[in-house]
Amino acid sequence: MPKIILCTLLAAVFSFAQTTWIRINQLGYLPDSKKVAVLVSKNELSIKSFTLCDAKTGKEVFISRKIKSFGGYTAFKSSYRLDFSRFNKTGEYYIYCNTFKSPVFKINKNVYDGTADFLLNYMRQQQSGYNPFLKDSCHTHDGFIIYHPTLDSTYIDVKGGWHDASDYLQYVTTSATAVYQMLFAYYVNPSAFGDFYDKDGNKSPNGIPDVVDEAKWGLDWLMKMNPQKNVMFNQIADDRDHNLYDLPTADKVDYGKGKGLGRPVYYCTGKPQGPFKYKNRTTGIASTAAKYASSFALGYEVMKKYYPEFAEKIKVKAEEAYQYGLENPGVCQTAPCVSPYFYEEENWVDDMELAAAQLFKTTGKKNYLEDAVRFGRQEKVTPWMGADTARHYQWYPFINLGHYAVSTSKNVTYEKEFASYIKDGIEKVYKRGEKNPFLIGIPFIWCSNNLVSAMVTQAHLYNRITGDKKYLEMEAALRDWLFGCNPWGTSMIVGLPKSGVCPKDPHSGFTLNNRYEIDGGLVDGPVYGTIYRKLLGITLHREDKFKDFQSSYVVYHDDYGDYSTNEPTMDGTAGLIYYLSAMQTMEKK
Repeated sequence: MPKIILCTLLAAVFSFAQTTWIRINQLGYLPDSKKVAVLVSKNELSIKSFTLCDAKTGKEVFISRKIKSFGGYTAFKSSYRLDFSRFNKTGEYYIYCNTFKSPVFKINKNVYDGTADFLLNYMRQQQSGYNPFLKDSCHTHDGFIIYHPTLDSTYIDVKGGWHDASDYLQYVTTSATAVYQMLFAYYVNPSAFGDFYDKDGNKSPNGIPDVVDEAKWGLDWLMKMNPQKNVMFNQIADDRDHNLYDLPTADKVDYGKGKGLGRPVYYCTGKPQGPFKYKNRTTGIASTAAKYASSFALGYEVMKKYYPEFAEKIKVKAEEAYQYGLENPGVCQTAPCVSPYFYEEENWVDDMELAAAQLFKTTGKKNYLEDAVRFGRQEKVTPWMGADTARHYQWYPFINLGHYAVSTSKNVTYEKEFASYIKDGIEKVYKRGEKNPFLIGIPFIWCSNNLVSAMVTQAHLYNRITGDKKYLEMEAALRDWLFGCNPWGTSMIVGLPKSGVCPKDPHSGFTLNNRYEIDGGLVDGPVYGTIYRKLLGITLHREDKFKDFQSSYVVYHDDYGDYSTNEPTMDGTAGLIYYLSAMQTMEKK
């Protein structure tokens, strides 16, 4: 082929390469909510107006000039927020702007229907002991005690619970948090949940909402990990587990008892732990004890209708666990082993605040409310909020639901005070994000999507208790970010929506080895390029379909080789269940 013709063809291909995209929430928009799309381009553009068109007829139905320019952001030279909030007619539409066309999206009251239940698919897939996804059991020999002064190496039955992520470690830190968040979602929005599965996660309705069944699965495990007063365990297994990248039923890691024959169960000592080279920085037990207490206390409120005897037992355990936390102040971190990575939780007063506030609501004892106020005043804002960075799980849980519990305690003085603390945290994130087109003020640390989920929930709860509408657009932007209104144009939840762009190749042995779809899992989300480039063991295994959207500032890859951005987590998924249940119910009341 003559060179001149080849060059002409290449120039033609290049000229038609897409350089501009309109990002939307792929689930759609509620009719009366904030509705904004984001246009991003590799070119310098001038946008003055845009049109909303009916997807079936192509007819123009709405013209808007409510546009705000933000200039360059990440991989793009220009960006705009396209606001069509005034349009609220049900239907299917697309945006047309300067010859650029968005994907089709819905405006409807039902766009979030079933989404909270959908996330439970991943929770069931994460079950240890009996796993309903595989119709098989795993880790049936758990486990043997370590760090106990007199019971080291003795057997304890701690089968059950959930695997933390795509590895198969199990932590009270994340599991108790997940239990509380699922219970909270059901307690506030019970009508959002259906009954399609039984108590073990098999597809067979049992007269109990599935979210309650799944929370009960977690509570049963917490009971085993806190078998008696003042005896608490913090985790099962450690990072020796990472030698395995297969299904949990094939776990043959040898922890000294033989391949697959039992995993270590870490006793809470209140002192640094780590059996080999690396150690954590534990200073006490309160962070773990309080997580037990809050989950048991709210568990009592939910379970008394379905399991009254069980509910009475965990009510007693809630008060015992809280008292143990008072006696052992400090943070109880997860334990590393052969690598330096662990959950570096440094705060614990937020856990004690939530436990005390929940116990006040459960028992009516005023001393618990006073304790909650005392602890809450020690950490008015969760420290990651407004920060540029943080260590892995340094400030956890990522949302302080204790502030919400105190602000709804029916004590007028405390309600106003603690609502102001909630606002202060939101404001810090709001300020950090107000100058970019996605209004994203979240630091892109490991598990950034968990922070997005926490902040969108905090903004929603703040509006719920105060009626203050200042942060509604930021809330909508963060919500939309999780469903595709982000630089990569992808949902961050595996399989949601099925017809859209969502993670197809998550970091998981289920996906890699068997091509199982692990629907419902919220993936870790984008990280700073500076973090990504320093992490060990990351190798992309196929061409990056998002290469046009990557930047030195922040990256996200839908590739199982990237554990930093594309690994689903159990607690991150559970943390989003409340918000989706609220979206399902808010326009139907």
